[in-house]
Amino acid sequence: MDVYQVIKEPHITEKATLEKEKANQICFKVHKRSNKIEIKHAVETLFKAKVLDVRIMNVRGKRRVMGRNAGKKPDWKKAMVKLVPGEKVEFFEGI
Repeated sequence: MDVYQVIKEPHITEKATLEKEKANQICFKVHKRSNKIEIKHAVETLFKAKVLDVRIMNVRGKRRVMGRNAGKKPDWKKAMVKLVPGEKVEFFEGI
């Protein structure tokens, strides 16, 4: 899989921001079929930062109801990437 397809977008929440400051971890929404090795390679290639550890989790989409109509948000995969101490990702510095 291409490195540009593995990482979809950064997942920026209050918890992710705290983890970035406290534990040097960044959070991404990634492709559903990607694995830890592909995610590590993609982060090291795109952001030129050494990766120490990758944790992934599947997030189930929530049910939504609008009046009589019920639907479901899509499922997605989240990756928590821990960087080597001293490494930074310039993309997240202004956030």
